[in-house]
Amino acid sequence: MRGVKRVALATCVEALPLDGDMPALLDACAGVGLDAEAVCWDDPAVRWDQYDAVVLRSTWDYVFRLPRFLHWVDAVSQATRLLNRRELVRWSTDKHYLADLGRVGVPVVPTAFVEPGDDSRRAVEAALAGKFGGDTLAPPVEIVAKPAVGAGSRDALRLSRREAERARLHVEHLLAEGRSVLLQPFLPAVDEHGETAIVYIDGRVSHAIRKGPLLRPGAAAVEGLFATEDIRPREPSRDEGRVAKAAFNAIAGETPLYARVDLLAAPDGEPRVLELELVEPSLFFDCGAGSALRFAEALRDRLG
Repeated sequence: MRGVKRVALATCVEALPLDGDMPALLDACAGVGLDAEAVCWDDPAVRWDQYDAVVLRSTWDYVFRLPRFLHWVDAVSQATRLLNRRELVRWSTDKHYLADLGRVGVPVVPTAFVEPGDDSRRAVEAALAGKFGGDTLAPPVEIVAKPAVGAGSRDALRLSRREAERARLHVEHLLAEGRSVLLQPFLPAVDEHGETAIVYIDGRVSHAIRKGPLLRPGAAAVEGLFATEDIRPREPSRDEGRVAKAAFNAIAGETPLYARVDLLAAPDGEPRVLELELVEPSLFFDCGAGSALRFAEALRDRLG
């Protein structure tokens, strides 16, 4: 008789009480015969080799200590099966992957990267003039400045042309911490339409949600793990589905167990990829009937 598979659903102390997906996923795993438990990724007492798989779920504090987290990812990958796999984790923890997606033709939100040592004033002036890497747009009314390694809108600011000095100071603050920075045009359709996030489970679209706008004019940067979000089910448009599929198909190697593609509408109406979430995205099981069960079944089938 085949033994019951043990699964660690990796989280962190601060995130566990906030992870709305975890109760449903634990129940679903039990329902398909998996012995799953929520385990903090940085708990030194855990023996990861005692699990048949470790599934990244709400390790949301990794952005504050990325080197330690990636060292842990490597160690767990050697001890057992990590989902998603470590190559995807390493690639998608840093939003420089947006440049990779753009190079293979995926429509992404225009992005300029500012690196430690770069001239922050020049970078901000260029963005406010509508220059984002290889993209030149009509000068945006507002831009977004945020770290390349970040989650939950933490340290992201929406800034107008009147706030050029505030933008420069924010970029300089992030660069001084050794962090790369993204500058993007603020796409005004988000204020009414919100973001569309399309969830994939085992290579197939499971469900989609609408995120309400998060960044407000003049607001301070988010503190804590993430900003409070207005989440509702959404039926994505055909164009949103097309762009999400293009982003998903750009993922190299083995099909990820889970993925989330976040989209915004550009001024011309074309959906653009804002983020491709492969590490620890919320999957909003409460907005997709049967989605927690689909996740658990896909996990069970992978473990054999």
